[in-house]
Amino acid sequence: MNTSTATPKQPSERLEKWVKRLAVLAMVGMFIVLMMGSTVTNTGSSEGCGRSWPLCHGEFIPQYAVQTAIEFSHRLVTAVEGILILAVSIGAILIRRGNRQVKVLVAVIIGTLILQSGLGAAAVMWPQSPAILASHFGISMTCFAAIFLLTRYLYEPQSLDGDAATRKTPPPLWFRRGVWGALVMSVIVAYVGAYMRHSGNELGCSTWPLCNGKVFPGFTGAEGISFLHRLLAGSLMILVFGLAWWARSFKADYPALAKVLNVASVTIVLQALAGAFVVETLLDLWTTLLHAALMAILFVMICDACRMVWSARPRTAGQRSQTSHPTAVPAGD
Repeated sequence: MNTSTATPKQPSERLEKWVKRLAVLAMVGMFIVLMMGSTVTNTGSSEGCGRSWPLCHGEFIPQYAVQTAIEFSHRLVTAVEGILILAVSIGAILIRRGNRQVKVLVAVIIGTLILQSGLGAAAVMWPQSPAILASHFGISMTCFAAIFLLTRYLYEPQSLDGDAATRKTPPPLWFRRGVWGALVMSVIVAYVGAYMRHSGNELGCSTWPLCNGKVFPGFTGAEGISFLHRLLAGSLMILVFGLAWWARSFKADYPALAKVLNVASVTIVLQALAGAFVVETLLDLWTTLLHAALMAILFVMICDACRMVWSARPRTAGQRSQTSHPTAVPAGD
């Protein structure tokens, strides 16, 4: 009897192990896709395959050229990543059956991947405005954040920061609002930065930290766009620093939340320095890629903080009764 009851668990355990491994692989792959997309933009390789999609110049394997190789490899890696994400999504739903958080994250991952591919195809076949092209980076960043959060959730044996029942009080209301505000501001900062890149205004402010020697150059023209980006980024930095300092007051109850905000604080400083190097090196490819990579990491950290404050929010009476009876759902379901 003991052997008959133990054997059915083994395939489930193997499946969970493989889904977790694939999730890590998909997370790394999505980061590579994000960086390759930035490489396409910063090297001007968006038309490396002409106006044909999904083929490259109408061929499966096009003739070699630098811009063609960059664009074609980006498409190839994105296709492989799509297969990985599909496998992880199906596996995550199977091993966390009925879990709302998994369903939401899977929906975001698949939705953003489809939207990202559609925008990429549209950008190749029909010329797009900088305002539309700028959204491509944000969508890719959201997909990366979602697969990161899903991977983190799959590896968590219990709720965030331990058993929720042992917590005394949730973080203050205005702290939680501040975390969500940081998420909104990070999206705006990323979008304005991407818009600068696609509109050719990256060097609107050719000096750093002042903008062409001016404290306030105004908000018009190339200078205005570049200055607005710096102003928004500086405001986000102050907000992240403030949240990290505030989180220290309840670090005992929420150590992971304090840790992720500390990482975000370090990341945003590094990103600011990378932005300075972008200006000083006149848009060197490696500095622009570093700047984009740090923005993606910062966004992921803020998303993780949002997930934590959402889980730590005060619960209604109905939610408390559901969590106090975890065995209400039959095991066979």
